[in-house]
Amino acid sequence: MNTPQIVWLRRDLRLADQPAFYGAAQAGPVIPVFILDDEAAGDHAYGGASRWWLHHSLQDLSNTLGRRNSRIILRRGNAVEQLIALAKETGAETIHANRHYEPWWRKAQGKVSDALELRLYDGLYLFPSGHVTTGSGNPYKIYTPFSKAILAEMPPREALPEPDTLHLPDSWPASDTLDDLDLLPTKPDWSQGIADFWEVGEEAAQDRLAWWDDHVADYDEARNLPSVDKTSRMSPHLHFGEISPVQIWHQFKDKRSEGWKTFEKELIWRDYAQNVICEFPAYPKESYREGWEEFGWRNPNRGHLIEEDLEAWQKGRTGYPIVDAGMRQLWQTGWMHNRVRMIAASFLIKHLLIDWRHGERWFWDTLVDADYGSNGVNWQWVSGTGVDSNMFVRIMAPLSQSEKFDAAAYIRQYVPELAELDAPHIHDPEEHGCRPDDYPRKIIAHKAGRERALTAYKHMKDA
Repeated sequence: MNTPQIVWLRRDLRLADQPAFYGAAQAGPVIPVFILDDEAAGDHAYGGASRWWLHHSLQDLSNTLGRRNSRIILRRGNAVEQLIALAKETGAETIHANRHYEPWWRKAQGKVSDALELRLYDGLYLFPSGHVTTGSGNPYKIYTPFSKAILAEMPPREALPEPDTLHLPDSWPASDTLDDLDLLPTKPDWSQGIADFWEVGEEAAQDRLAWWDDHVADYDEARNLPSVDKTSRMSPHLHFGEISPVQIWHQFKDKRSEGWKTFEKELIWRDYAQNVICEFPAYPKESYREGWEEFGWRNPNRGHLIEEDLEAWQKGRTGYPIVDAGMRQLWQTGWMHNRVRMIAASFLIKHLLIDWRHGERWFWDTLVDADYGSNGVNWQWVSGTGVDSNMFVRIMAPLSQSEKFDAAAYIRQYVPELAELDAPHIHDPEEHGCRPDDYPRKIIAHKAGRERALTAYKHMKDA
């Protein structure tokens, strides 16, 4: 019991239902460690908004541990090398960690296990990736049969309590400071809107869960209404492991509402996304379906006007109020309403005919809940390029979507140029002849964008 136990933290910044913490606490004095390894992740190192959240989540966990006379050891650099060095510094022989499925973490886990005893736990999802397979023993590729198989396996494991005691090591290894990790924006500091929108940390996640307990019953219908916004907003808390899906499932397991059934399927979608990236590690960067590398995308790197179109989408200046409201909400808060995410993604891919990967990269940098598996799976679902995806020829009509789902109040909040307009004019001010001078014309007409997309798709299929 005197040999220090290292807990390797990544996206699992909590104490309750944290299997790696729990296992380490049973074995000896606990040394929690977080290593910022940007190089391993390459082009999917934490984006700007995620780095902001990570800073505050680490601060929250550090405060929680401090109240138990413990602390987090912070390092930056190669995670494998740092863990080996820490083991030598402290005399630790075992690393405890929750299993991660991003390709760079799977590689790192393999290298750590070659050098040290690595005990991996399942603490990020309802079930471990690969827990369910088809009748032939292969991974599921399609969500619906995957979901049915997971539902048949319910319940998931029981949630674990916080460790009763965190025994302290005789001495602590050297640590960087949180400021040394340089996670916060400074020149300029664009994060005030995010800070106003969110509370970060394990306690905040539990507070949000309590709020959601009162509203989940409405979710099946209300999730599509941006102006009402009865969505859980649990995604960043889940992504950074401030709460586990197992905790959420057990909170709601006795509910019978359609809202809970719908939300449960979205928890299962998180598991599905991890199964996809385990089978196809480059999925957020490579189209799954054949032929799409030759599709007639309008490449922003090869034309000034196309680059301007991408920038107009990024800044919420497309002339489509529902799209612009969503993109501005994203920039201001680090998050976007789920229904609007689909509309905005479809608009980039189909109206502007810009490769889905440009959208994936923008969301990766601007979302506080940017997740390697979910982000890639969702973008390929919208684009029609994925293993399980919507058909490309199903093109969302943002103007009618805006009116159908009563987005007027949402638009007024995030597009103040239109705040004085009433429905139905606010959904399409250009068509109704009341577009304010400081709001842009449509970047492309809906009919023209739709026809261009269908023509490009036909050329690819005929090639």
